[in-house]
Amino acid sequence: MSDPEVCGLVLAGGHSRRFGQDKAIVQIDGQALLDRTVQMLEQCLSRVYVSVRPDQKDEPRRQSHPLILDRLTDFGPASGILSAHDEQPEVAWLVVACDFPQLDQPTIETLLRNRDPDCPAIAYRSSGDGLPEPLCALYEPGTLARFRRQIEPGANSSARRLLMGINTKLIDLCSKGALRNMNTPEDFAPEELPSDELKQKN
Repeated sequence: MSDPEVCGLVLAGGHSRRFGQDKAIVQIDGQALLDRTVQMLEQCLSRVYVSVRPDQKDEPRRQSHPLILDRLTDFGPASGILSAHDEQPEVAWLVVACDFPQLDQPTIETLLRNRDPDCPAIAYRSSGDGLPEPLCALYEPGTLARFRRQIEPGANSSARRLLMGINTKLIDLCSKGALRNMNTPEDFAPEELPSDELKQKN
């Protein structure tokens, strides 16, 4: 029996409340952060999807990619991860948040090289606290099935807690800062912000 296929999932369904506007459209080296993340996954995987809230499905940047709409609400990133599992329960998902401006190709490829289908998940060890980083991780189908059952009765929906409670394979980052996410516009130089944000600052 062959190993489950790995598909890519870029999480782009957040509200970006702290940032003040949609992070997915922030320009990094002249390219929208969402597009940049999708393209990195496409270098390694034949199928890549973008996870969005239903009210985001007509947003032009997201609409240019294959979408998976959230079927769950109020579960944070778990909504996107588990909606992807609901849609295609037989595949493993390599999940990446769209707000890692320093994410690079080796970070993605290292996760895939370390994949062991007999291991429930592979994740990077956070440089801050040593705990699993759930938003750049590879989840096997059985792990997500377990996660889905876990939250149905209202249990904790933290993907990090899930990874901490199973035999997750933890690996160290090879690129320092690759998983530093962006929280506020001040995390970037002005030329890297969307034009409407620039207008607000001027």
